[in-house]
Amino acid sequence: MTKSANRPIKFTERLVYWLYLGIGAAFLGLPLAWTFRIGQGIGLVVWAILPGYRDLARRNLSRAFPDWGSEQIDQCIRKHFQTLGANFLCAFVLTQKPWEETRKYFDVSPYETVRGGVDAANSLVALVPHIGNWELMVTVPNWASPGPKIAAIFQRLRNRLIDEHVRKSRGLSGLELLDRSEGFNRGIAMLKQGGIVAVLSDQHAGDKGIWVPFFGRLASTTPLPAIMTKKGHARICWAVVQTVGVARWRLAVRLEELSPEISTEELTAVLNEHLEEKIRENPADWFWVHDRWKIPSPRFLLQEYKRGFYLPKTPGELKPFRIVIRSSNWLGDAVMSVEAVRRIKRGRPDAQVTILVKRNLVEFWESVPEVDAVIPIEPKDGVLAVANKLKGRFDVAILFPNSPRSGLEAWLAKIPRRVGYRRPWRDFFLNQFIPEPAPPQPVRHHSRAYLKIAERIGADMDEPLPPITVSTPDPLTLGLCPGAEYGPAKRWLHFGEAARILSERHGIRWLIFGTAKERALGEQIASELGPAGTNLVGQTTLSQLMNELSRCRALLTNDTGTMHLAAHLGVPTIALFGSTEPALTGPVGEGHTVIRHHVECSPCFLRECPIDFRCMERITVSEVVDAVERVMARQGAVQKGWDVATAGNGREQARTP
Repeated sequence: MTKSANRPIKFTERLVYWLYLGIGAAFLGLPLAWTFRIGQGIGLVVWAILPGYRDLARRNLSRAFPDWGSEQIDQCIRKHFQTLGANFLCAFVLTQKPWEETRKYFDVSPYETVRGGVDAANSLVALVPHIGNWELMVTVPNWASPGPKIAAIFQRLRNRLIDEHVRKSRGLSGLELLDRSEGFNRGIAMLKQGGIVAVLSDQHAGDKGIWVPFFGRLASTTPLPAIMTKKGHARICWAVVQTVGVARWRLAVRLEELSPEISTEELTAVLNEHLEEKIRENPADWFWVHDRWKIPSPRFLLQEYKRGFYLPKTPGELKPFRIVIRSSNWLGDAVMSVEAVRRIKRGRPDAQVTILVKRNLVEFWESVPEVDAVIPIEPKDGVLAVANKLKGRFDVAILFPNSPRSGLEAWLAKIPRRVGYRRPWRDFFLNQFIPEPAPPQPVRHHSRAYLKIAERIGADMDEPLPPITVSTPDPLTLGLCPGAEYGPAKRWLHFGEAARILSERHGIRWLIFGTAKERALGEQIASELGPAGTNLVGQTTLSQLMNELSRCRALLTNDTGTMHLAAHLGVPTIALFGSTEPALTGPVGEGHTVIRHHVECSPCFLRECPIDFRCMERITVSEVVDAVERVMARQGAVQKGWDVATAGNGREQARTP
């Protein structure tokens, strides 16, 4: 006995039950055609006053029939609500009448076409989809072949009194009812004894389902019919009660001809295909106000689901699961989020990943192979303009920035699932939150914040990722990034001298990088280096910067976006840190060197140093030169012989007390 069976019955439950009985008594005395028409009217009222269900039906129909126009969809929705109301009321009446009365309205003659096959079968799984007046299938013992036991698996209703009344009505014909919680084992036992078990097909089975195509879109589909068929050595028979007129229904029935060697996954996919065929015959007869393609929470990526997904050998066109990811605005933060994006893309076979990002980072995201499309945010775009670019296009929005604006844009675009961290002023706009440990939180690299999102929504965090690109550098060409867009507190002041010494010793040629605001700095260092330096500061697009970085054997840099970009491209970096914290924003990957003097006031994260710039001034030219030489020696680009001390995380640490 379930817990709900033991709890006291509430007064509201009794009130609803009495109302239910009163309505039923009133309709039992009416001609069935009147009941059908009244049900249509009730359905139309429900259509008018419940916009949430109307929108759900519209969303489902749009997914199933993407070629339909809005007028055709709206007409189908209205007809669906009317048909649903009529079938509900008529089923309530007919299941309480004797079969001699019900058979006047329900044509079961098509059963004769399969009677021989049913009689010859050792056992039978009857699939009853949510089409038409499916409740009339409780009459099956009255017209099916006599002899075998017939049962149906059902789910209890929340109102215990109504549930008991419905089960009593369903059992009047002799149908045995198997509660869903125990129906599997009893159903298998009945099949092995040669019985017939009816199962409602369901495309919202959560973690217990197999993700297979349904109208070309992955849906979590119950494998129960397939499992029972194989374990019970049974055949499958479709039984559909189609609405064919006012208070008129006709049975549509078909025996499946399937190989006994078919797998559970393949059989589940085949059954969905055949169900689609029945729905297309009269779409308004299908139960559209159930979310067949509901986005699971929190793991809407499918890697961790117990039964996983299955794609038929010839699946046809698989409709995409559309994900838009709002990128960070800073180049460095965007680069640090790339691994998370790549893992999200690999999280399900139908994932289509679009990046929403400011115009200046479009070229970067277009270079990431897992990104399917990029939507630029123009400088003039306000919140509404961005929302309009997203509206109606996506199933999920993943927000990497923590800004209220990013949440507002996704909310205004009416994207069904909006994912991100809890932050003041924007929690209202999100409906799935990434949990964080209670403060004080451990120090974690910024890239981990993005990977935490990917992990939470179900990405595979252990899958090896192929490299983004394989650089082919010039052995004696190094990159130099002496600026930092964030502010002068990040900038070491002696790059020119260190680069000149390295050129004199080893013949190194330098490509100098930076933004247009740093042109003067680039010209100054280029003049110090003479022919050994090529000044590209402010002269490259983002894609050109990536191409030039790929030519470099290594990059000598401050804590900058260019540093992260080089690491992303597989270029080793020698990174100088002062006001910022390498544990948070250091270069990601193997073979990088961080030089840092941990003074009492660092990290301060200020744009400008308010005192004596001690964190950067303590970094000497000689230790920078030594660090670059060690990297080059490790790569075999200059003379060998230097000792290389590499930390356990793969990042060489050159620090002084």
